[in-house]
Amino acid sequence: MRLRAEWIALAVALLAAPVAAATTDGSASPRYGGYDATGRASWYGHELAGRRTATGKQFDPDDVMIAHRTLPLESMVEVTDVDTGRTIVARVGDRGPGRGDRVADLSLGAARLLGTNKRSVAHIRLRALSPGTDRPGLILAGATAVAPVVRPIALDPRAQYRVQLASFSSHPRAVALARRFDAHATAAGRLWRVERSGMSAESAKALRDAAVQAGYEDARILHQD
Repeated sequence: MRLRAEWIALAVALLAAPVAAATTDGSASPRYGGYDATGRASWYGHELAGRRTATGKQFDPDDVMIAHRTLPLESMVEVTDVDTGRTIVARVGDRGPGRGDRVADLSLGAARLLGTNKRSVAHIRLRALSPGTDRPGLILAGATAVAPVVRPIALDPRAQYRVQLASFSSHPRAVALARRFDAHATAAGRLWRVERSGMSAESAKALRDAAVQAGYEDARILHQD
């Protein structure tokens, strides 16, 4: 994260730059939606707490965000640790990095979720999510992947259903959400899934809607196995 004067200089430079951003293999791709690049990233913590970011907000080291030169502010990206394969969802909250050999700066919160906070520099991959892909629940949860879009199922009043509220990489966060919605957290590989089963169609729909209202927009209704 850089000071405001540096942001202004950077903005002037970006206005003169081509519309397409270069990926690491030298090819051009759209800045948003099709952006896919790999490179090195550092992280910043409490030494910059309270500084004003390019969005006008104060920098909070615990926010799950990145600084990027061209991606739209407040847009969403997948951040993957190339060395471990772990992926989180983060928000573009500032401009940077200032160093030319970095593809992005991570906040301390993002680095912790990604598992790179013990390293000064990490090798990451960035992929921009489509506009409107906010998924605040995934960001707060530190999900290791973006859940696939599932086609809605037709609900049968006579059938039983289960609701998958969210998937987490953090067991404590999964347990906290499970308690909030009277659900249960079960291991699924490297993830913890929060589900509630044995529900009628009406109850399942009500729970799914409540989860979405709480910010878990990928909550979905599934057939009872």
